[in-house]
Amino acid sequence: MQSMLATNCPKIQCRTAAQNNKHCAKTTALPHGNPCRALDANTFGNENNAFGTDALGANTTGISNSAFGSASLRANTTASNNTGLGYATLLVNTTGTNNTAVGSLALFTNTTGSNNTAVGYQAAYSNTTGTLTALGYRALRSQTTGAGNVAIGADTAFYMTYGGFNVAVGNAALQSNTFGNNNTAIGQEALLSNTTASNNTAVGFQAGYSNTTGTAQVFVGLRAGFNITTGTENTIVGADAGYATTTGSYNVALGKQALRYNTTGSNNTAVGYQAGYSNTTGTDNTAIGWSALLANTTGSFQTAIGRRALISNTTGTENTAVGASSLAGNTIGINNAAFGNASLIANTSGSYNTGIGYQALQEYRCR
Repeated sequence: MQSMLATNCPKIQCRTAAQNNKHCAKTTALPHGNPCRALDANTFGNENNAFGTDALGANTTGISNSAFGSASLRANTTASNNTGLGYATLLVNTTGTNNTAVGSLALFTNTTGSNNTAVGYQAAYSNTTGTLTALGYRALRSQTTGAGNVAIGADTAFYMTYGGFNVAVGNAALQSNTFGNNNTAIGQEALLSNTTASNNTAVGFQAGYSNTTGTAQVFVGLRAGFNITTGTENTIVGADAGYATTTGSYNVALGKQALRYNTTGSNNTAVGYQAGYSNTTGTDNTAIGWSALLANTTGSFQTAIGRRALISNTTGTENTAVGASSLAGNTIGINNAAFGNASLIANTSGSYNTGIGYQALQEYRCR
């Protein structure tokens, strides 16, 4: 190992970086293996540090670069302020500046991209001209020209190529995303299947896991919106809320297991623990309160406000229940209106009834 400063430029048998360097002030070459390669082509570059075979081997006028590891920054010529630590980091970088690559093969194919940070084995491996921050094993490995992406965790945003301004935090978060933009995935496998969809936010383990092309969605909670594939503009907040929804759109589910079994139903609003729990294809329903509209499957245009309101309704439609346990026994009755706690509580299949007040028409069973 030899350390040479240009102020001395000593003559040795093998031509080294210092001998080729014409203005080598504050330039250090610490070759490992063949002593003729580190900073071998440097002419006017200053304040560079190279350790390892071919490290900064092509650098001519670039300044303030540091390359530690075999072939690190090997193709760099005029670029400055780059740091490579590990085998073949920033290998083909030529004019990209202000890059930091730590870990074998990190930023391997970066050529002119600048202001990138990649830490981890093959982190941002395929990046050429994009800007990114990648921290973790193979994070953002496939990105080439995407801009403003942040990936933290093993295999996060692994297949991202051209997508931009995405944030992925957690192992395999946004793993399948290719062209999608402006997505935020926080949690292991959050938005894992997202490919081209944009403007989605998923926070929690496997939140929005199956989403592929659905856009403008919010998933917060353990497995929230797990099965949504192409549904759009859903807001799902709560553990297993909207879990079974696939193509349903414009739904709002707030609370643990709210709209749990909804599949294709759209325009539903469910607020509270297990509100709208069994809904599958019913549309335009509003359920607010603990277990409101719990058993509803295909009934539509229902309004249930209050604890256990319309809790037993399955296929009945266009019912309105306001108050705890109002219309609690209704199953298939339609066009009923109950206002007050336990109003029309015993109605099962009767239709076109109106009950106002506490326990109104309590014993009423059929019209």
